[in-house]
Amino acid sequence: MTSTHSWFENWFNSPYYHLLYKSRDYCEAEMFIDNLLNYMHPSPDATFLDLGCGKGRHSLYLNSKNYNVTGIDLSEQSIAYAKQFENEKLHFFVHDMRKLFRENSFDFILNVFTSFGYFETEEEDCDVVDAVYKALKPVGIFVLDYFNSNKIVCDMKMSETKTIEGIEFFINKKIENNFIIKNISFEDNEKKYNFQEKVKIITLKEFEKHFAKNNFKIIEVFGNYKLDKFDENNS
Repeated sequence: MTSTHSWFENWFNSPYYHLLYKSRDYCEAEMFIDNLLNYMHPSPDATFLDLGCGKGRHSLYLNSKNYNVTGIDLSEQSIAYAKQFENEKLHFFVHDMRKLFRENSFDFILNVFTSFGYFETEEEDCDVVDAVYKALKPVGIFVLDYFNSNKIVCDMKMSETKTIEGIEFFINKKIENNFIIKNISFEDNEKKYNFQEKVKIITLKEFEKHFAKNNFKIIEVFGNYKLDKFDENNS
């Protein structure tokens, strides 16, 4: 039977996705948010949208600083998990980032941990940027965190195996049609599984084109979560 869902709908809603990436560094995420806040100096009543929030680790930390935060993600499983942490200044919704969420409503929109470039067409990428522009207040700021395509392609390991909680994940990567495609196969309880991740290779120049179409002005390009300068070859 063939699924009609996109790869990200299937994979991000799978409990195995969260198992494979359960070792993600919360300290690093918090350090990144702290550095952003020190750089941007948001007012105490600033509103944040965490676009592609997953289970909400960045949203939760922002909210712990007493900011008003909304997290949206296409994964029903991730949002169901995140909702247990909701309060009067923290809310989560299932939503497709290609579509507008609350026009002219947010001071800051964050799209972090490479939560972009999943879609097949450039038009869909532009839809995301357009939706972000419309959701921001007139002097709002969009923070996009994306891997450095040059560095990733040069350093990419084509295959690896990870064993987590007794499950052996076989991971193979390839570049095809300007996408980095990761095939993930494993077996659990005598059942075989195959999932895929597919992320577009997007250069800084291509991002600049996307932003120019929506009259975004690029304030700064950083090379890491410490907010050091961007270096195309090393960041």
